[in-house]
Amino acid sequence: MTDDSDKAAKPWGGRFSEATDAFVERFTASVTFDQRLYHQDISGSQSHARMLREAGVLSTEEFEQINTGLEAIRKDIEAGNFNWSVSLEDVHMNIEAALTERIGDVGKKLHTGRSRNDQVATDIRLYLRDEIDRICAEVTRLQQGLLDQADQEADTVMPGFTHLQTAQPVSFGHHLLAWFEMLQRDYSRLIDCRKRLNVSPLGAAALAGTTYPIDRHLTAELLGFDAPTENSLDSVSDRDFAIEFCSVSALLMTHLSRICEELVLWTSAQFDFIDLPDRFCTGSSIMPQKKNPDVPELVRGKTGRVNGHLIALLTLMKSQPLAYNKDNQEDKEPLFDTVDTVFDCLRAFADMIPAISAKRDNMQAAASKGFSTATDLADYLVRKGIPFRDAHEIVGKSVAFAIEQNVDLPELSLEQLQQFSTSISADVFDVLTLEGSLNARDHYGGTAPAQVRAAIARARAQLQQRQA
Repeated sequence: MTDDSDKAAKPWGGRFSEATDAFVERFTASVTFDQRLYHQDISGSQSHARMLREAGVLSTEEFEQINTGLEAIRKDIEAGNFNWSVSLEDVHMNIEAALTERIGDVGKKLHTGRSRNDQVATDIRLYLRDEIDRICAEVTRLQQGLLDQADQEADTVMPGFTHLQTAQPVSFGHHLLAWFEMLQRDYSRLIDCRKRLNVSPLGAAALAGTTYPIDRHLTAELLGFDAPTENSLDSVSDRDFAIEFCSVSALLMTHLSRICEELVLWTSAQFDFIDLPDRFCTGSSIMPQKKNPDVPELVRGKTGRVNGHLIALLTLMKSQPLAYNKDNQEDKEPLFDTVDTVFDCLRAFADMIPAISAKRDNMQAAASKGFSTATDLADYLVRKGIPFRDAHEIVGKSVAFAIEQNVDLPELSLEQLQQFSTSISADVFDVLTLEGSLNARDHYGGTAPAQVRAAIARARAQLQQRQA
């Protein structure tokens, strides 16, 4: 909880002759939202204190007092027994003030050799690193669900679309694997983002470093960073990693939004390709027959929210001079909300995808309409020695004739087909079937069921390697 009545002296108040205006105090405080960084802030402080002991700045006894005090504060926060004060501005000062109150003047030594500037930069990196790991685990869980569904639906025929018009028959499992590939790239981008953010700003202090004999490599190692950052000015003012994460998140949400759009279409009466369980849908307050795909619709809508956060952070950093500026307090709420939104959307999807039921007969019937095997007829004619462009024209005329007859290509008789080309013989009906069309595309990355199952096996191996 937050205590607005706390009027504790500001840790920076020595230079000031009057108290901060009450409104300004609330306006500039960040503790209402940055308190979620408490775990990372305490871990960073414990590592900093350990380094100060190694450097001889703190005695072993002082370090033990600080370390024990911080651990007690962590437990109080997790138990909900910590009073957050707006007058202390942020998570860092609240924890430091509580430490000093518990252990006395030794607590005031903790901030030696650092600034809130490098402290918050470190905390955010630690926080985002943890959250990327959580998000990556949900991406993996969603991908596993897609592979399980694709395995079940490898032989299920559905219409493939371009321009949302029937194009060619595809395996439903193959379509699900297209979603898997989108997420595979998203996962890769998240891992790349994590690598770039995993450097430690701690020790850069306010902007120029510190005069104390600190060991930045030690604190980096203690906190699990790959290395310390190279430049103190950049260390405290860099928010590229947050912008990159939001950029990756916006692309991930764009992919989820595309999937959502298809789920919404497929659950409609006009398509009727799939069924979503009731637990992922809602009804109408006035129309009793309605079953609305609210989860896909809401995830689709939240894509705009994440896109907005990306633009907010890009705009926040625009034209900022080096080094730290108060503007950067505004980086946290967009970042925090992006993390929460992406994780929740992935969780919803990872729960929902394995529960989808395919209406196979409806998919098959839809694939039988719209001349989806027209390209197969053209390929058939090419194999008979007819140049592709001529074959394309022959098939176009065949389709026009079939439209006049109100039938699809497989429903034309051999005699009717032969009026457009004498090269057509009885074996043409082997390629005009949906199953024949699917099986003919039997190459790496193709939609033939055998290739779909091979792709699933490769994908499962990739996920196993990821988790090893």
